[in-house]
Amino acid sequence: QELEKDINGPGADSLPAEKKLVIFDKIFAAYNEARSCIRNDLANTGNSENVKDDLSGLDKAIGAVLGERTIERNQLLVRMAKSKLSKVRDDKNEKVTKPEELVRLYDLLLQNTSDLSDLVSSGRDRKPEEVTFAEECELKSSVFRAERCFYLAKSYSLAGKRPEAYALYCRARSLVDAALKKLQSSTDVDQVTVKELKMLYNDCRSNICIEHATGVMEEEKVPENLSKKISGISLTGNDKKVEKLLMEKLENYESAVGDPTTKSVPRIVAFPPAFQAVPRNPIVLDLAYNSIEFPSLENRMKKDKKGFISRLWG
Repeated sequence: QELEKDINGPGADSLPAEKKLVIFDKIFAAYNEARSCIRNDLANTGNSENVKDDLSGLDKAIGAVLGERTIERNQLLVRMAKSKLSKVRDDKNEKVTKPEELVRLYDLLLQNTSDLSDLVSSGRDRKPEEVTFAEECELKSSVFRAERCFYLAKSYSLAGKRPEAYALYCRARSLVDAALKKLQSSTDVDQVTVKELKMLYNDCRSNICIEHATGVMEEEKVPENLSKKISGISLTGNDKKVEKLLMEKLENYESAVGDPTTKSVPRIVAFPPAFQAVPRNPIVLDLAYNSIEFPSLENRMKKDKKGFISRLWG
């Protein structure tokens, strides 16, 4: 309870973000310890259905609180990342947030919201407050999805992919519009969230115009850049003098490494070396071997003399 007061109390706004993260870690540790005790009691309980139902309900409640605190912690990380997104930093060692990091954080928030909604919706008999809480989770999910799409479009814009960024900004604007309609139709309207969504809607509109204009300008510059590159092409080749290799000027006392102040490739020897012809045994004899007719040597061979008995029996 004391840790919950530190997070949600009147003095919570004055706490630095790093200290809040430490408090969140302590809250998670306390709730996980309580949850493990409840599950041990649930495993050791007898056949009493009432006790099992009470312990199961308590375990479900702690799981829901853990899910809510996880979402709050990730939202704190999102605010910290947004503060480092567009500011100019004097300290070069300080890390600047990239849009891809915000996309990853919103992916976590969407997963946390989905898990919390599934946890609350589980069970046979759903209470009215559980139905209302599930609807709130769905509303949060729509807001997170719109903001994720916006920062995904920003990442494509920084990569120079104008058509993709334009399409994603349009998609983000439609998601923000749908989330605003859902939020305004709900009974408990969060004015802070409505204000943030309206600002996000205006940012989407402005970025759509910027991406469209930038894309048109880049398309107009393509022929100009192409003509400049073509005009710089020389049919006679490069006029720069190619330095000889070190192996070709051994009689001259010159450095093959080049000027140490410039980034030039040392020209020592050509590598890989060029192909060269090598001597080989003639292959005429190898081909003519099967066509050679050798003289008969039967007259030089020793003849066996057969006796009388061997003549009779062959």
